[in-house]
This record gives sequence, C-alpha cells and structure tokens, in this order.
Amino acid sequence: MSRVAVLGLGAMGSRMAARLLKAGHSVTVWNRSSGPVAALVERGAVSAPTPRAAVKGGELVIAMVYDDAASEAVWLAPDTGALAGLEKGCVGIECSTVSMRHVLRLHALAQERGIAFLDAPVAGSRPQAEAGELVFMAGGRADVLETVEPVLLDLGKSAFHAGGPGAGALVKLMVNALLAAQTATLAELLGLAARSGADTATALEIIGATAVASPAVVSGGRAMLAGAFAPAAPVDLIAKDLSLVLRAGREVGARMPMVAAGGAVFGAAAAAGLGGDNLTGVVKLYRDPAPAG
Repeated sequence: MSRVAVLGLGAMGSRMAARLLKAGHSVTVWNRSSGPVAALVERGAVSAPTPRAAVKGGELVIAMVYDDAASEAVWLAPDTGALAGLEKGCVGIECSTVSMRHVLRLHALAQERGIAFLDAPVAGSRPQAEAGELVFMAGGRADVLETVEPVLLDLGKSAFHAGGPGAGALVKLMVNALLAAQTATLAELLGLAARSGADTATALEIIGATAVASPAVVSGGRAMLAGAFAPAAPVDLIAKDLSLVLRAGREVGARMPMVAAGGAVFGAAAAAGLGGDNLTGVVKLYRDPAPAG
C-alpha cells in the first residue's frame, strides 16, 4: 500500500482516485470544487482543504487537471501549492496534458528542492481510466519511474519511459495531434460520401477492413454515424491540446502544417458551439448541404 495524493477530480482524476482506493492504497484527495470529493470520501479517501495539505506525508502525488493555469495553481500557488509541501522521498507526477514549457519549469523547480518529479500524461479516456487500462508516457529519470511503476500499473496497463524531462508531455501531445488529425479527416470524408450519395455506413465498413484504418478511426466513425457525441475527449479539450502542439513546434522551429489544419478544424467546431461534444462532433461541420455554385 502507498500513500497517494490525487489533485484534481475531474473526469479522469476522480476515476484514477477510485482505482487507487480499489487497489488498497491510502488516498488523499483535493479538488477545487467539493462535488467529486464526497463520493470518494465515502469509499475511503481522505479530503484535504488545499493541494499542500493533501501531499503532507505522501509518497506519491498525482495531479490531473485541465491546463497550464490549473496545473500552476495546484503545484505553485504561494500559500497552497503542492510542490512546496512535498517531502524528501515523495515523487510528484504531473499527469495532465500541459505544455512542454510548463512541465520543464516544474521539473526545474522540483530539482531545486531535491524532489523527484515526472511528467507522465496518459493515453485513454474515461472508460480506460475506469477499467485501469491507461497508458502512461513518462518523462524524467528512469529510476524514478521504476520506483512508482507498481502504483501506475494499478491505474493502467503500461508505463513507458519516453525520455528525459518533458518527453512524456511531448509524446502525449503527439498522440492527441494524431488522433485529432484522423478524426477531422474522417469527418470530412464522411461528409464527402454523404454529399456524393454514397452509403456512409458501407464506406466506413470498407475503410475499417483496410490496413489504413486505426481502431480510433473505426470507433470514431461509428460514433459519428450513430450521432453519439457524449464527451470523452471534448472538442474544446482537443482544440486546447492542438494549440499546445503548435506552440511546441514554434519553440523549436518545427513546420507543422497538418497540425495547424487540424487546429483550424477543431477551432471552427468550438466556435460553432460544439465545444462540449466529443471530438467526433466535428462531423457536424460537414452535415449541411453543400453551398450552391
């Protein structure tokens, strides 16, 4: 059993905390709003009033929040931030999908305090978090990952060492960019099929039987045709992640025309009021009749 603090109890963090409780760990939780806390306390978690209070006496601290700003508040807020409360021997893990620049800053500040730190975002969404099938991609020291891997494997099916500080964050952004590109392209092509009078279900079945179709393409296409847009990875979240990929590209001078195109699609979807839909909701951009002329 490990003493674990989970900071942020949104769709992912709450499920991860529940898995840790199920695995027998001692879990302390903090969330900005109190709603998700009560259900976990009923299952055995301890509630803390601030991130700093939550990490007291902890062996492992996991943050799972929305963006850089939320992560900065959790780790670095002057009076309540978790980083200043981490004790020697504790490992801090940023599991949120955040920018490379922010993650590298967290690593540097942790190093100044002699605290082991990993950026270890995950591949997978709510169903995978509930089932313990997340895939962790960790940046930082390999020996630190080895130390915490048994706990991570209570949450997921694998934990990869992506490289040094920031490598996990970078690979996660790459994964999300590839998912977004496939989803946006498929939505566009299903729109083409519909306007051309083709049977979209048959077209998708044929595409799914080929080597070019990933599981994400097949399941995403089925959701599009079924009109199933309950959020797992919402449009707004994907648009945010693509902006982070583009920022990372600008910082190293990488050319990223495909990511930029995907960002434009998801930005348009968000502007059209689809931000709360699952990312497959971008198909709605292509449902209207083709303009005349």
